[in-house]
Amino acid sequence: MRYVNVNSPIGIFDSGMGGISVLKQIHALMPQENLLYFGDSAYAPYGEKSRAEITERCYSICEFFMRKKVKAIVIACNTATSACVNELRKRYLNIPIIGMEPALKVAADNEQQQHILVLATYFTLKEKKFADLMARCEKEHIIYKQPCPALVHIVEEHKLQDEELVKQTLRNYLAPYNLEEINSIVLGCTHFVFYRKYLTELLPKHIAIIDGNTGTAKQVKHLLEERDLLKQTKDIGAIEIYNSLEDDKDIQDLAQELLKG
Repeated sequence: MRYVNVNSPIGIFDSGMGGISVLKQIHALMPQENLLYFGDSAYAPYGEKSRAEITERCYSICEFFMRKKVKAIVIACNTATSACVNELRKRYLNIPIIGMEPALKVAADNEQQQHILVLATYFTLKEKKFADLMARCEKEHIIYKQPCPALVHIVEEHKLQDEELVKQTLRNYLAPYNLEEINSIVLGCTHFVFYRKYLTELLPKHIAIIDGNTGTAKQVKHLLEERDLLKQTKDIGAIEIYNSLEDDKDIQDLAQELLKG
């Protein structure tokens, strides 16, 4: 029998390094919690994989977390959530599993018609989960979908500090749209949160930049409170970083850089 208590860690995973943005938000909200992060960089990006491939990787990572006796699992990846969150919840019945979806509902929470641009992976944008979400919102709002695969690669390849490359890549993705008409941009991939500073510089001031990280962190806290598993201490919890490229020093350096940035 798998035994957990308030001191058990929270497991957080992503296809690579994007989920560190979620880990940082969870740590900011619940600094006392012990956190385990698994970045699946050897198989990144998930957005270019099949559903079967993504599901197999998610099962493998969840088994790793089971051995670590985590008290909750956070799928810090919109693509993995779209692919198999329901399957994971069916397999691991006794542990809360928190997924992510593009924060379209937040962007659409306005009585006036909004023009909303969703940036995400190809996989997320073509899945039924997003189609259902979009169908609920597009009756009252105008929604544009833009896949941005290069933004994942830039983070994973440790090129986020290459300002010229990053800004040109963002300009290319934004070029088809009249930005004066756009009310908000939804960052529908956890990797994209690391571009917030660049987007703030490039976009007109009226455009809101929205991601789902804060809502995810609040949901994790809520579910732990429901189960009396929230750690009650003023001590700062430990953060452990694991990766499927475990012997790659560049990956470990990148993880620490993103964690501190």
